[in-house]
Amino acid sequence: MSREGLRRQLVHRSRGWDRGIGSDGRGRSLGGVTARVNVLHTGYADDRVASTVTLIRDGEAVIVVDPGMVADRSSILGPLVAAGVEPEDVTDVVISHHHPDHTVNIALFPNARVHDFMATYEGDVWTDHDEGDFAVSESVRLVATPGHTDEDVTTVVETADGVVVLTHLWWSAEGPAEDPFATDRDVLRTSRQSVLALKPVTVIPGHGEPFSPDDSTPV
Repeated sequence: MSREGLRRQLVHRSRGWDRGIGSDGRGRSLGGVTARVNVLHTGYADDRVASTVTLIRDGEAVIVVDPGMVADRSSILGPLVAAGVEPEDVTDVVISHHHPDHTVNIALFPNARVHDFMATYEGDVWTDHDEGDFAVSESVRLVATPGHTDEDVTTVVETADGVVVLTHLWWSAEGPAEDPFATDRDVLRTSRQSVLALKPVTVIPGHGEPFSPDDSTPV
C-alpha cells in the first residue's frame, strides 16, 4: 500500500482517543505536560486475537507500545500516519511482555530502540536496566508489574489530564478477574493494587478499550 493510501485509512476512533489524552486535539500540550496518548488500534481476545497498540508523544520521544498482532499492518500504520507520525519517526517501542500477540510487528519501526522488562535493545547493543523504574522519556516510565507473566511491565504516562497506564494486568475493563495465564494469583493481585494506587485516570488494557478504573475493576 502506498503512503498516500495509508493516509486515507480510517483513523480508529474510540471515546476520543484518536485526538489524544493530554492535548487539545491539535497537538498542543495542556497544563505544561507534554505527554500525549493515542490508541492506534483497540485489541480483542475471542475467536481471534489482536493487541491494543498505543502511540505516546512526549517532547522528542515518539513511543509505540505493544505493536503486536492485528488483522493487517495497515491497522497500525494507517492511524499512525494519520496522526502525523511516519514509522521512521518512532524513537522507542515498549513491549509489555514477550507473548507474540504483543511483539510481532516491532520491525515496522526501523529506527526505534526497544524496551522490555530488563533491557533496552538498539542495533546490536543490549543495555540492561538498573533495578527499579526505567524512564523512557521525561513523562513516561516503565514499572515492573508481574502477574500476566513474570516479565510484565506497565507503562506509566504523566499527562495534563492525569496518570495513564498501559498494562496487561487487565485484558479489558472486565479483567478477566482470573487471568488464565497467571501462575500466581497473589502476585497478579499485588501488581494490580500497586497500579491502582497510582490513581490512574485511564487504564489502557492489553486487549480492549481504555477505561476508568472504579470499584468494579477486578483486583
